[in-house]
Amino acid sequence: MIRVTNLTKRYGARTAVDDLSFDVAAGRVTGFVGPNGAGKSTTMRAMVGLNRPDAGEVRYDGHRYIDLATPASVVGSVLDARSVHPGRSARDHLRATAALSGLPTERVSEALAAVGLTSVARQRAGGFSLGMRQRLALATALLGRPRVLLLDEPANGLDPDGIRWLRDHLRDFADRGGTVFVSSHLIGELAMFVDDLVVIGGGRLLGAGPLDTFTPAGDTVVHAETSDATALTDLLLQADVDARSQGARLTVRGASRDIVSQLAFDHGIRLVELTEVTTSLEDHLLDLTNNAAEFSAV
Repeated sequence: MIRVTNLTKRYGARTAVDDLSFDVAAGRVTGFVGPNGAGKSTTMRAMVGLNRPDAGEVRYDGHRYIDLATPASVVGSVLDARSVHPGRSARDHLRATAALSGLPTERVSEALAAVGLTSVARQRAGGFSLGMRQRLALATALLGRPRVLLLDEPANGLDPDGIRWLRDHLRDFADRGGTVFVSSHLIGELAMFVDDLVVIGGGRLLGAGPLDTFTPAGDTVVHAETSDATALTDLLLQADVDARSQGARLTVRGASRDIVSQLAFDHGIRLVELTEVTTSLEDHLLDLTNNAAEFSAV
């Protein structure tokens, strides 16, 4: 549905996006992640014509955004939840947006209901919490009944119930055939509902693909301490399990704690300690983007 090809954007001597290429599939939720300053927002702004790239292009089903006859019916975007006049009510904000986009005004009530803001439709946006503004921004994106949603940090300011609502809404949108491209720094939350990931750092692509390719099998590590480390290591190696010993301690990869415990029990080997550590998606992505982080503590 979306193809980004060799996208490059410079600001003076600084290259914010550097020859970036990736695809976003229809009917799936794709997470867009990277450290601060990685170029995520610049990329997303280029995807909807808010900045002009120095090279490369973005196409939706083969069409450039600028060439879409009714862009609001193809792409709905939330790039800044603060872009609402504080003196306007939620309903008036959506009515103005609908008019500018050439959309029928009856879509306003539909969008308000979709994000749960019907009861505060006549309240001024200036009095909204950040979470309510996020919902209003999403309602704006939904006005045209688009096939694509581009969302930059849409969970900012949402409470746990709001985050669950957003997750369910985006998952349902994709399950009905829509395309969702969402950036977030909440890696653990993203892992609960995305299908694919695009990872960038320093404006460059670091990785792209299905979620499970970023959390490969076998990244569970078991640490054991035993009175006979050599014997247990030999037994694990015979079972084609990666096991290494140093003194009385073993490091085991590719086997669960239960397997190690059962093997030791079956052969009368006493275990003094047995722990299991699983590397999280966040850990994997931090390792992947570590060298590309613009700001890091020392």
